[in-house]
Amino acid sequence: MKLFVAGLVAETNSFACCPTGFGAFELRLGPHDPTDPMGMASAMQGVASRAQAAGWDVAEGVLAAAQPLGPLVDAAYAALKALILKDLEAAMPVSAVVLILHGGMTSQSIDDCEGDLLAAVRSLVGPSVPITASLDLHCHLTARMLQQADALIAYKDYPHTDIVETAARAADLAIAAAEGKVRPRMAAADCRAMGLWPTLTGPLRAFVDRVRALERQPDILSVSVGHGMAYGDVPEAGAKVWVITDDNPVQAARLAQQLALELFDLRERIGTRFTPLPEAMARLEAWRGDKPLVLADVADNPGGGAMGDSTFLLRALADRSIGAVGLGGLWDPGAVQLCREAGEGAKLHLRIGGKCGVASGDPVDLCVLVRRFIEDHSQDDFGARADLGPSAWVETDAGLHIVLISKRQQVLGVDLFAGLGLEIAGLRGLVVKSMQHFRTSFAPFIGEVIHVETPGLLRTDFEAIPFQRRDLNYWPRVEDPYAAE
Repeated sequence: MKLFVAGLVAETNSFACCPTGFGAFELRLGPHDPTDPMGMASAMQGVASRAQAAGWDVAEGVLAAAQPLGPLVDAAYAALKALILKDLEAAMPVSAVVLILHGGMTSQSIDDCEGDLLAAVRSLVGPSVPITASLDLHCHLTARMLQQADALIAYKDYPHTDIVETAARAADLAIAAAEGKVRPRMAAADCRAMGLWPTLTGPLRAFVDRVRALERQPDILSVSVGHGMAYGDVPEAGAKVWVITDDNPVQAARLAQQLALELFDLRERIGTRFTPLPEAMARLEAWRGDKPLVLADVADNPGGGAMGDSTFLLRALADRSIGAVGLGGLWDPGAVQLCREAGEGAKLHLRIGGKCGVASGDPVDLCVLVRRFIEDHSQDDFGARADLGPSAWVETDAGLHIVLISKRQQVLGVDLFAGLGLEIAGLRGLVVKSMQHFRTSFAPFIGEVIHVETPGLLRTDFEAIPFQRRDLNYWPRVEDPYAAE
């Protein structure tokens, strides 16, 4: 028996200023290609290992992944879809298909790229071949996705520390279904809420742990909690829970609805508090902890489709001359180029950030010392490496340390700073262009974390985001979205 595996991973922010073109994607063309697109190769390898352990042959198709940005250019999506289908046709006949997807991908004319891709795969392999997929928990679960796939499994953790585990579970289900050991039946329920919900601690951690325990019951094959892509303006956006049972759709529907209501009841307790910028600055000035206070620049998180070049926090720090503070990674290839040309040890007047529109703020002019320049910088990405391109560490006379990068990427690893020689242990504060994913690597080295509210792209007033197409019956826009029932 043969399993086919391929991947197409992109998260779309409907409000981003730039579309996602073909050039935004990193491609891995088969098992012997060393390219690791966005650190997702380990998920592909996890699927292959599971299949091989079960005595199956494996055909690996293309794996493509891109940083979150605006909707895919139609031609780019069509080309990537064609690559996957071409690889699948070459591998046929196959007994099962596993796709590594995101679930929040749209193109300029397609609201549901994953549903479209799953339908195209289904049309090739026919109705009897199991198709499963792994998804990011920040996905849009659509009716078409549920119709075309036999099983969809989302990450449970945010930060996403279970990517490989989720892909492996998708492989296990595909193999078990193809061998006739299970008959997956899926059902979903809408939570009618949205927000940014980390799973590290608190009531949501307990909820996720309970979900994992439910999966140990004999007839429950999988339970997924999809938080939704908060900045996706598509009709079927929103948080959802879905359950996969072994040939029991009634049980799946009942449990999904029960869990969706339970999650809704937690809505006030699981959200992130966002601190206004003046309050964040006051707390930083007063900070006397042994480890740096971290200010997460949520609204400019490239992991949510922001550009990573906003200057609202940079301007506030420069105006107050708060010393011993680091900030990174600020995306500014032009500034990096000037640092390269000036060389380490040089002083220069540098115009930093603010290049990509209103949500980026205005550029900030600073006199800086080039402390370090690296031609091919990178950072840890949950065990893989994330390319940051040519990068520079610059310092102002007031002790503001800025890491400038050439490839847009959210902060993931401590080595984004330390790899340039900037050790964060001696800093009072640290500003990171990230929301949650930095925590895994940074936890031993940092003090308190506060999430700062700035006028960046990723708005935190979820009740006022100017959606045009998604269902507006959601909390917090509507206090009780179930009232009509």
